[in-house]
Amino acid sequence: MADGTLTSSALTRAYLRRIAAVDPKVNAVLRTDPTALRQAAASDARHRRGTARGPLDGIPVLLKDNIDTRDLPTTAGSAALTGKPPRADAPLVTRLRAAGAVILGKTNLSEWANFRADKPTSGWSAVGGQTHNPYVLDRNPCGSSSGSAAALAASLAQVASGTETDGSIVCPAGMNGVVGHKPSLGLVDQAGVVPISAEQDTAGPLARNVTDAALTLAVLAGSRVPQAPSGREDLRGKRIGLWRLPELGPGVDALMTRTARTLRAAGAEVVEVTPPYQRRLAELEYPALLSEFHRDIDAYLATRDGPRDLAALNEFTRTHPAERTCFAGRELFERALAAPAAGSPEHRAVRAELKDLARRSVDETLAAHRLDALAAPANPPAWTTDCARGDNDVIPSSTPAAVAGYPSLALPAGFVGELPVGLLLTAGDRQDARLLSLGAAVEHRLPARRAPRYLPTTPVP
Repeated sequence: MADGTLTSSALTRAYLRRIAAVDPKVNAVLRTDPTALRQAAASDARHRRGTARGPLDGIPVLLKDNIDTRDLPTTAGSAALTGKPPRADAPLVTRLRAAGAVILGKTNLSEWANFRADKPTSGWSAVGGQTHNPYVLDRNPCGSSSGSAAALAASLAQVASGTETDGSIVCPAGMNGVVGHKPSLGLVDQAGVVPISAEQDTAGPLARNVTDAALTLAVLAGSRVPQAPSGREDLRGKRIGLWRLPELGPGVDALMTRTARTLRAAGAEVVEVTPPYQRRLAELEYPALLSEFHRDIDAYLATRDGPRDLAALNEFTRTHPAERTCFAGRELFERALAAPAAGSPEHRAVRAELKDLARRSVDETLAAHRLDALAAPANPPAWTTDCARGDNDVIPSSTPAAVAGYPSLALPAGFVGELPVGLLLTAGDRQDARLLSLGAAVEHRLPARRAPRYLPTTPVP
């Protein structure tokens, strides 16, 4: 674009053609924006005048369908929100438009960001149906930013925005062989995003490389992070703590061994660690989220046409036929309705202990071993999608950063058979720029991404 050999119009048309040709296999894109080519033409005019607004000017971006857009439906995957679009763009969308990005369309997601049933099927929503993993189509894309990650794996856009409460950016990134960054809590304005919990929710970028993720984060965050990695990052002298998580399977564990060997060969010091307090974090997280979801979803629904609160949403979901075509469960809705009120003494005590232990889990491990970052597998090999069984997704590596509000970054580490596995890097509060720089250096040494082959199936490892 800078030298005039590529226009935004040509790039946007190429992605629209690719969505038409490839997305029927993957089912990641819910809808494209009918104004995308007009947006691209406006960007081309700015480039010709020499008034381009920055590196995202003219770049096609997909948005997860729980991010408000004033001119496109925003449904969180539920038939309950298929009426009028939101009244205004989410602030992060306003920032993307101001940066000249082309809003290409909206992606499917796990309905209500996977906060509805005890045994959901990630990548499924009543509005969009089932998103498939582009590497092996009968395997799951992980949730809840499943459509955004699968779309990028299939090269249906340049970058995308996802959201995470715990694992919903970094697990889909790992399972679909792309990069996903969960920013520090509060770095990206969360207004206009369908919530689970204001104490953990954040939007963040997904991309096919760390530099694109960093450029996108700078726009989403209002340039409150430094510029993208330079490409000259070095691992020499870096100390990385490897949390192996062998329960994710022998294939993943062997990949972590190979990854550690590669990082050591590049000059990094890799020491094995086990962050403390994980069992207690697992006990406390859902009770806190249930109270916060009731508070925050009620506030959001009050801004939209449709059910006005969680009780009405629960009844809608119980009675609407489309909401039962994969699974019927509403257990989390019902527990949230019965949970202690957010702000009650019981809830405040749970959240205070949870946040304290999560921060100590990361901070104490980093300090005890003088680490630049923690590293862990981001995901197991993708499980077979099965509505009757639901997910097989106990993946603890995302929880410390998610609960603490600290940044984490998933990037491709390699494969178990035909299935991608990501490496998850975690650092301390507001260390997003340092984490992205470290991620770029790791990415340079682990050139692990390869294009998907859209295999119909593969043997179970």
